[in-house]
Amino acid sequence: MSGDVRAAAEAWLAIDPDPDTRAELQALLDADDEAALADRFGARLEFGTAGLRGPLGAGPNRMNRVVVMRTSAGLARFLATRTDRPTVVVGHDARHKSDRFARDAAEVLAAAGVEVTLLPRALPTPILAFAVRDLGASAGVMITASHNPAPDNGYKLYLGDADAGSQLVSPDDARVLAEIDAVAAEGGLPPTSREVTIAGEDLIGRYITATARLADGVRGDIRWVYTPMHGVGLAKVRQVVAAAGLPQPIVVPSQAEPDPDFPTAPFPNPEEPGTLDPAFEAARSSRAALALANDPDADRLAVAVPDGDGWRRLSGNETGLLLGWTIASQAHTAGGTLATSIVSTPGLARIADHFGFAYAQTLTGFKWISRAPGLLYGFEEALGYLVDPKTVRDKDGVSALVVVLREAVRLANEGRTIEDRLADIEAAIGRFDSDQISLRVQDLDEITAIMTRLRERPPAAVGSLRVESVNDLLDGSDGLPPSDVLRYTLAGGARLVVRPSGTEPKLKAYLDVWSDAATPEERRAETDAKLAALRDGVHALLAG
Repeated sequence: MSGDVRAAAEAWLAIDPDPDTRAELQALLDADDEAALADRFGARLEFGTAGLRGPLGAGPNRMNRVVVMRTSAGLARFLATRTDRPTVVVGHDARHKSDRFARDAAEVLAAAGVEVTLLPRALPTPILAFAVRDLGASAGVMITASHNPAPDNGYKLYLGDADAGSQLVSPDDARVLAEIDAVAAEGGLPPTSREVTIAGEDLIGRYITATARLADGVRGDIRWVYTPMHGVGLAKVRQVVAAAGLPQPIVVPSQAEPDPDFPTAPFPNPEEPGTLDPAFEAARSSRAALALANDPDADRLAVAVPDGDGWRRLSGNETGLLLGWTIASQAHTAGGTLATSIVSTPGLARIADHFGFAYAQTLTGFKWISRAPGLLYGFEEALGYLVDPKTVRDKDGVSALVVVLREAVRLANEGRTIEDRLADIEAAIGRFDSDQISLRVQDLDEITAIMTRLRERPPAAVGSLRVESVNDLLDGSDGLPPSDVLRYTLAGGARLVVRPSGTEPKLKAYLDVWSDAATPEERRAETDAKLAALRDGVHALLAG
């Protein structure tokens, strides 16, 4: 075993305050498990599209108490360069060790002279994002891994002040990491203090009141099913819906209570096949009109509707267009911007044009979407929706749920459904359809090689669709920061975006097609054909 790796592991063992990770590390040292130790100590977690995120375990490449404490000490040093009196709000979800990590973060920040407010219990991520703005905090820390598997956890960072409660972006992420590195280089653990304020219920009440206003006074009754996916959404959804005067849900009992092991959904992402099956069964048996699901930290929303004898989950793009149309058509302002990430459907641009609003595209992630100038609404195809930027400057599955439920009730009062509204949208802007292809690799160099090949030998066509233009974002383009992304504009209104995943060893391709044929049947036939051709072409393109 490398002496450096063993020395790093032994030094870590000497300071680790967690008996679980100490026992794990001691077992690896006793077994002389070089591969496992190198994996934990040969790299470190870095800020990606969702902050720090990774599996629980010992070492700088895992989520643990040492990483959380050093990250918080580095954050305190960074904030001291921005303000003389920094304030931070800290929250957590119901995952394994989330409460301990949140307490560690709060106590380290307090010892560094930061005024800290700790949320009183496991709560949805959007409440933390709300608290940063509501309290005028310098920053916010949310301990969560969102919809990742049970062994994972994370450290999500928001900046306040001029950043208005948005997530951390470059170059500040590099500055925070530099401060964390400086803390780690000093060795040991940062000091702690229990001078932490626990947030009162009035803070949570202000979020509930603000979110309930999105119901806009709509009243009516429909039967709908809800699942929090073993997470923290249920209590707040019930409270918000009650305050809004909207009907209460039929709750999926097997997924109702917080459970960090996610027993019915090992990968608790509503996009994953099978995760919504219990909700569909509840919806069928109760003859519901709608099924809604949050992910475990309630910042995402899935929407499902009856489909013949079964149920169909709307894609993130479908729900994104549904919400975009709803907000744009009912906006109480003459100006504003509708925004999506570069991998989400181009259909929102058509909606913006239809209603006379500006449109913006950003890099992937709500840390970018939330910064669109004059933002009225933003979404991303991965079930993330920002419907109330005055209240929460991040995706919020609870506020999005209120808007979808409000519209379902409004439509039911007219004898119509969500599917009818989607048909209205298609008639106005054409039919947009999308798909995603992921190529998982064992070696990240494979992704680099494919992206290099695509740049050096750009295709003239993808399948049967001619390439009309290529937009390489490697050096930045169209006002977007540099990013390892290729965008292809294809014949017939189709589009392809290729980029490496920011969180997994995958190369991702995002496929979008469009049709404005005369009838719904013709539009569907055309987009189905284009999408099939594009899928075949992308598989061939990535294979080389």
